[in-house]
Amino acid sequence: MKVGIVGLGKMGLIRANELAQQDDVVVTVGADPDESRYVDYPNANCGADWQDVVNSDVDAVFVCTPNRFTADVVVASLDSGKHVFSEKPPGRTVDDIERMIEAEKRNPELVLKFGFNHRYHAGIQQAKRIIDSGRLGKIIWARGVYGKAGGMGFEQQWRSSKEISGGGILLDQGIHMLDLFRFFMGDFVEIKSMVTTSFWDIELEDNAFGLMRDADGRIAMIHSSSTQWKHRFMLELFTTDGFLSVNGILSSTRSYGDETITIGQRRFDDETATGKPREEIIYFDTDPSWRLEVTEFVDAVRNNRVVAHGTSQDALAVMDLVYRIYAADESWNGGR
Repeated sequence: MKVGIVGLGKMGLIRANELAQQDDVVVTVGADPDESRYVDYPNANCGADWQDVVNSDVDAVFVCTPNRFTADVVVASLDSGKHVFSEKPPGRTVDDIERMIEAEKRNPELVLKFGFNHRYHAGIQQAKRIIDSGRLGKIIWARGVYGKAGGMGFEQQWRSSKEISGGGILLDQGIHMLDLFRFFMGDFVEIKSMVTTSFWDIELEDNAFGLMRDADGRIAMIHSSSTQWKHRFMLELFTTDGFLSVNGILSSTRSYGDETITIGQRRFDDETATGKPREEIIYFDTDPSWRLEVTEFVDAVRNNRVVAHGTSQDALAVMDLVYRIYAADESWNGGR
C-alpha cells in the first residue's frame, strides 16, 4: 500500500511513524513548502506542490495541513481515486466539510476518515466500556475542561489567524472534547454559550464556555481555553449510580499529566460516605491512539470496511456543534 503525505510537519511525521509500523505500507511521496522537513522522509519523493501527491500513484493520502488547505486537498484526492485520512478539524467551516462529503458521495468506493484521535486514548476507551456496561447506570450530565497556555509565539502561529484556521481554541482543541461528548451522549438540541477573546491579541477566541442539552434533557458543559496556564484535560460523566472522571491525556510533552480514570459509586446507605464515596483510580502509561487510528484506516482500505470513528458524519456533526456554540453567543462576532 503506497501512501502520500501532504503536510510534513509534526502531525505528518507522527502519521508517517505509525504507517511504518503497518505491514506492507510505505510512504512514497510527500509535500510541504518547508524543504527542511524533507530530511525526516528519506524514502519519499518530497516537493512543495501538494498536487504532485494527489497526482501520484499512491493508494491513499494523509492530509496534515493547516485548516485552510484541508478541504481542497481532501476533495482533490478523493476525485483522483485516493483513499483519504485527514487531520481534524475538517476545514475552517461547515461548508468545507460539506464539500468533502459531496466528494465522498461521488467516490463511494473510497475510504474517508478524520483524525479525532482522543476516542482512541486508553482512558477514553476504558471509560466507554464502563459506561456501556451499565455498571454506573445512565449518564445524567457531563462536564469537560480542555485548556492550554498558548505560550511564546502563540499570537503569530497559523492557528491564531482567522484566514488560515477559521476558528480559535474551540475549533482547534475544544473540538476534541465536543467529539467526546457526542461519543458518550450523542447529539444536542439546545446550545447556550459565551465566547471571548480575553487575553491574547489574536483575531479569534481564546476562551469558549458552552452548555448543551440533548433530547433527553441531559446537559454537557465545556470550557475550552488557551489561557489555561497549567494545561488541563478533564472529562467528567456523572450517572444515576455514580461518576467517572478522565483526568489528564497523554501527549508527546506530557504537559497534561498522567492519564487516569477515577470511578466512584453513589452512596446514600452509609451516612459517612454521602458526598465522599470510595473511589477507584486506574492509571494509563501508554498512548495507543495514533496506532489504533492508523490501523483502523489501513484495515478499512484493505478490507473494504466502514470506519468506526472519525467518519465524515462525525466530522460534520461536531463542526456544526462548534459553529452553533459560536452562534449562540449573540455578542460574539467571530473574532476581531
